[in-house]
Amino acid sequence: MKKHRSKPVAGITGMLSAAAFACGVSGAAAAPVTLPDPVLDEQAVAGRHQDSIVLAGGCFWGVQAVFQHVKGVLRAVSGYAGGAANTAQYQAVSTGKTGHAEAVQVTYDPAQVTLGKLLKVYFSVAHDPTELNYQGPDHGTQYRSAIFYATPEQQKIAAAYIQQINVAEVFDNPVVTTLEPLQAFYPAEEYHQDYATEHPDNAYIIVNDLPKVANLKKQLPDLYKEDGE
Repeated sequence: MKKHRSKPVAGITGMLSAAAFACGVSGAAAAPVTLPDPVLDEQAVAGRHQDSIVLAGGCFWGVQAVFQHVKGVLRAVSGYAGGAANTAQYQAVSTGKTGHAEAVQVTYDPAQVTLGKLLKVYFSVAHDPTELNYQGPDHGTQYRSAIFYATPEQQKIAAAYIQQINVAEVFDNPVVTTLEPLQAFYPAEEYHQDYATEHPDNAYIIVNDLPKVANLKKQLPDLYKEDGE
């Protein structure tokens, strides 16, 4: 399913125009919810200064923007996970037939923020984890809600939190987020990186992504950081 922006953004190259089809312009960001802290979380380990988790939740523009504003996050990179190396590029992934999901690799300092806190952000404001194979206007398996775990600990913490959320009936519908072993993460094309930051006037960003960042600041102020912090 192809999706279009309402108007081009000045100064974007012809290649960048391909990004217009990555995410839609209709719909709106999901309403934020208040989630409990995870009962099971990772423990700080002396000498471990960074770790990463790959998260998918619809168009990667908004997910990346949210995590770029989380304290303790060192970097967030848009990309693809779940498929093969030779199909890890936008035109192929957009068909929904590659197994890839638009995803974001979140690299963080475990001494500043835990995996559990990152998952709290992910489930509460970054996307709607009850939507199966779509997010708002974006439909297809490439927009699925998925956590790509790299270690048994990540899998255990994520599974426990999903169960905790479902038991608490925080959402009207059950969480459909899948847990998938991370085989590889492939960074997306350069024109997708920092898209929400560089194009705040884009119709899709205004409707779908800026509210997510605003909700992070409002709901989880202790985890929020401004640009450049």
